[in-house]
Amino acid sequence: MRILLAEDDKQLNSALVYRLEEEGFIVDSCQDGEEALFYGEQNIYDIILLDRMLPHMEGSDVLSALRKKDITTPVILITALGSLSDKVEGLDLGADDYLVKPFAFEELLARIRCVTRRPRTLTENDMLTVDDITWHPAECTLTGPSGSCTLSKRESALLETFLRSKGQTLPRTTLLLKVWGPDSDVEEGNLDNYIHFLRRRLQITGSKLKILTIRGIGYSLQ
Repeated sequence: MRILLAEDDKQLNSALVYRLEEEGFIVDSCQDGEEALFYGEQNIYDIILLDRMLPHMEGSDVLSALRKKDITTPVILITALGSLSDKVEGLDLGADDYLVKPFAFEELLARIRCVTRRPRTLTENDMLTVDDITWHPAECTLTGPSGSCTLSKRESALLETFLRSKGQTLPRTTLLLKVWGPDSDVEEGNLDNYIHFLRRRLQITGSKLKILTIRGIGYSLQ
């Protein structure tokens, strides 16, 4: 799961990035509103953690701008403004949740789980099951009819992207942004290599799922 963290307190920003990455999330971080809007507009994140008081552009304005562009990524506003009117205003702007500083990291994790919950695909153990395979994010393990295998962190991010978009054609640019991030200078050939790795993983597990090449566009899990 890829998270965008927009927090201008450098110490808190660094601490949250460290803790979130320890939990297995992929985190892109920034410290001002204009950067947050730019990253958010890429529409590659599973959730955005957005400080309300950011330099250059307030978090509430970033949120409004994203919603006007029909970007529906779940957003948790993180702020020291904790009055009832502040919370109501933030939720009315389109936030999915509102977390007041200071907060316990465990509460942040619980709220992330809450706003990103997908009842049709996630089990009580946070496993993702699609057709004949089950993905275990915590262990980076893929299980199918013929057995299991362990994936690298990059393979895991790419696989999860496909599993959450089964049947959809995913453009190459979307996959590169989603898995490597907007600041990466990764070459497109690397994507092809990882597609090859994932196809082998699916074969090893005996899955009937296939990653198809959609010529001139990208790939699709069918």
